Amino acid sequence: MPEPPVPHGLDDQGFIAREGSLARVPAVFRPVVASARDRVLGLFGSRLHSAYLYGSIPRGTARVGQSDLDLLIALLDEPTDAGREAVRALGEAVDKEFPQIDGVGTLLYSRDRLLSELERYDLGWFVACMCTPLLGEDLAEYLPRYRPDSLLARETNGDLARWLPRWRERIAGAEDTEEARRPLVRFMSRHLVRTGFTLVMPRWNGWTSDLREMAEVFGAYYPERAVQMRTAAEYGYEPTDDPDILRSYVDDLGPWLADEYARVHGVKTPRPED
Repeated sequence: MPEPPVPHGLDDQGFIAREGSLARVPAVFRPVVASARDRVLGLFGSRLHSAYLYGSIPRGTARVGQSDLDLLIALLDEPTDAGREAVRALGEAVDKEFPQIDGVGTLLYSRDRLLSELERYDLGWFVACMCTPLLGEDLAEYLPRYRPDSLLARETNGDLARWLPRWRERIAGAEDTEEARRPLVRFMSRHLVRTGFTLVMPRWNGWTSDLREMAEVFGAYYPERAVQMRTAAEYGYEPTDDPDILRSYVDDLGPWLADEYARVHGVKTPRPED
């Protein structure tokens, strides 16, 4: 069995170290971040509890013209459909204004949801470890420290089996065009690689957000699936429009991974919306 990369991503006490910081945002993306920050504050005003960056921009690994801007917004009350629509419009406006990004993705939740017991090892972990504070009070102050253990693996990515039927519907409903298929390949590739990584994360005892490294870590423990996962990692960065790739995800790699995940870590606690 090949040796996995040397584990890292933990602090000196064995907890997952928080990724990203505003200091790591490359200069070319700082006007984008400033505009998004001001727009979020203007949109929600007194309803806003806090806002965060996540993804490649605060990690300092974003690629000009290829990376998107990822935001998480925490409100003092529950999001409404009008609020979600306003966030979508905000993202479109920022994307149109700044050519250095390729899209804006925004997660919108209430403060209570993010701090709830149900979300402690999913959205709570995400805020505490993957998100960089941008506005307001940092919710990480109210959350525990996290280790790369089986509980975290189960509650973050132990729901792949519930996603696969929805993926099949999205594939069937997508237009037969490159513009329709490429985003699906990118999204599903990233989801599968991250799920494959968290499957073996407790054995590796480390953390990374690099898709290629995630695939290498996974492949060290499941060499028979290593090529598939490395290919998915590449498509996570540079997606193809090949429909056969999508079919392989929902007919082969996805179902196998969902079954193995359930066997090793169990199934994620259902949410009300499930």
